Amino acid sequence: MNWANESSLREFVLLGFSDKPWLQKPLFVLLLISYTTTIFGNVSIMIVCILDPKLHTPMYFFLANLSILDLCYTTSTVPHMLTNISHNKKTISYAGCVAQLITFLALGATECLLLAVMSFDRYVAICRPLHYVVIMNPWFCLRMIAFSWFTGFSNSVLQSSLTLNMPRCGHQEVDHFFCEVPALLKLSCADTKPIVAELFFFSVLILLIPVTLILISYGFIAQAVLRIKSAEGRRKAFGTCGSHMVVVSLFFGTSIYMYLQPPSSTSKDWGKIVSLFYGIFTPMLNPLIYSLRNKDMKEAFKKLIGKRKVLWKQ
Repeated sequence: MNWANESSLREFVLLGFSDKPWLQKPLFVLLLISYTTTIFGNVSIMIVCILDPKLHTPMYFFLANLSILDLCYTTSTVPHMLTNISHNKKTISYAGCVAQLITFLALGATECLLLAVMSFDRYVAICRPLHYVVIMNPWFCLRMIAFSWFTGFSNSVLQSSLTLNMPRCGHQEVDHFFCEVPALLKLSCADTKPIVAELFFFSVLILLIPVTLILISYGFIAQAVLRIKSAEGRRKAFGTCGSHMVVVSLFFGTSIYMYLQPPSSTSKDWGKIVSLFYGIFTPMLNPLIYSLRNKDMKEAFKKLIGKRKVLWKQ
């Protein structure tokens, strides 16, 4: 095997929308704005949740974890995507592809579980308020977070191992923006049906079980909200829950579309667009949804800004 062939097996070519040159600049601007907004929003939430003692509660502990998760989630793919879009050489090393695949899968699975944990927290707060402190004690919250992260990374190692062990017969052109399971499976020159069946099983556990628990939790929450006598109280509660469900639906709906159907049935360009929603746009929307519609969070932001103004004047 000559040097050129050896070199080609050490890297992948990420095609993205390279067949549509007119789309490169708008996509670059869109990704840059989304990533900047994601960084600013999630870092702001982390700072406020740490500095404001009033936010040292289970709800904001989970929210801070979600912000850390979303920040790492987008950082695992977007910087390299921006680099590839702005350069003619759209490659990624084999080691880089493996790291990206494992990290993206792990953080995506962890977010599925964390969103379910957050919905359970809201269910206990609204439907079992007298037992909230007992149920959502610090030790229980830490165990739920540890379980989410451990399960997410365990699932990633399993799915990544199955995907990367498939023979590719020298194929190196990944028809996607980043290294992801459905796109990598299409490079295989062997029968992928047994592997797809195993991956489908893991995806059902990580996607369908959490989304089912979320829907059940919000079903009970909706019943509790309907019992509120104040029309204004019901409107606010439904507004908050509705915005949360929009983000959950966007994240789980697009993820289920990509991971719970055979790779061959996914449209080439449509699959790339769908991946942008759960990989980039949802992490950008989470800080906006969970902070701008939250009275305590807005007050904490104002207090933090007020302290900074006082320090500047001194």
